[in-house]
Amino acid sequence: MTILKKPAIGRAFWAVIAMAMPVAGLAQIPEGYPAEYADILAVAEAEGSVVIYANTEHAAVEAILADFQKAFPKIRADYIEIKAADLFSRVSSEAAADALKADVVWSSAMDLQYQMVEDGVAAEYASPEKGAIPEWASYGDRIYGTTYEPVVMVYNSKVVADDQMPRTHAGLASWLTENRDTMKGKVATYDPERSGLGFFAVNEDAKHSDDLWPLVTAFGAVDTKFYTATGTMLEKISAGEHAIGYNIVGPYAYLRAERDPNVKVVVPQDFTVVLSRLAIVTEQARHPNAARVFLDYLLSHRGQSVIGNAAHLFAIRPDVEGKATIAGLTAEHGDRLKPVAIGPHLLDAIQPMERLAFFRKWADALKAGK
Repeated sequence: MTILKKPAIGRAFWAVIAMAMPVAGLAQIPEGYPAEYADILAVAEAEGSVVIYANTEHAAVEAILADFQKAFPKIRADYIEIKAADLFSRVSSEAAADALKADVVWSSAMDLQYQMVEDGVAAEYASPEKGAIPEWASYGDRIYGTTYEPVVMVYNSKVVADDQMPRTHAGLASWLTENRDTMKGKVATYDPERSGLGFFAVNEDAKHSDDLWPLVTAFGAVDTKFYTATGTMLEKISAGEHAIGYNIVGPYAYLRAERDPNVKVVVPQDFTVVLSRLAIVTEQARHPNAARVFLDYLLSHRGQSVIGNAAHLFAIRPDVEGKATIAGLTAEHGDRLKPVAIGPHLLDAIQPMERLAFFRKWADALKAGK
């Protein structure tokens, strides 16, 4: 375990901290953590804060931040929300100037998060919670998956009857083609050319099945509308302006469905891509020990319970119970769930030639449906 990366503070200060370690640290250390974690926690409390760059809407993480503050009252969590399109460029430019302010970067853009690992932005840290998450959910002790989020279909049951709504990718393609006149302008999904998340999700669809391409042709046939924001699509579906949303990020879809009984969620029965919000501790962290404590909290049973049952972002730990958890989803949907593993292959999606080839195929398929 990497332990202390101490800021330049006088020896007298560290002597005081050393004396305080048994009191400051032990009360907060989760069961099963190594004894030397007391040192990390004591220095984290002395650092006093952790700066988090993230693209999750602040409203969705309020419960997480509040519980972290309750668990570690001496560590302030400074959460800075940055849109996904801007997060990677901001981190990269600050890191290049040796002026990165983030201690933790936490994002749903899996490919760009892994690129940070390749670029040397992520520090190595073997979290004591690593063994509690699936093996595919971490890589090289530098990046960790924290959520288990299905990519789903959404529909307005006042516009599309429950027994009419397709449950597979191929079924949706056929149904839209058969109902092209009534569904004209009534379908919404991400614009893969303007949304990094949208491209990543639909590119994963293409890896799992050739059924994507007839579906894209059907999108062209019904004059599908393309967006960059999940919230906008869900608002329009809720209002009845759109009838169906494709590749909607699960947590936001389920939350909307809880507030609006007309909004229904479909977990595709042929396959369902599952994404994860990935977290790294930065190499340039100004509060490195507080960053480690925050990461460990996100992966801990306590933190994951909040992620799944209060924030509804879907817990990735198999030992956390609840509907919005990997355990709950697996019990209901089994091996149709296709989680995206963390590793170098994530960079395939951002290679210029591969993206260009995908966009050409996408444009051709849309045009074929016109």
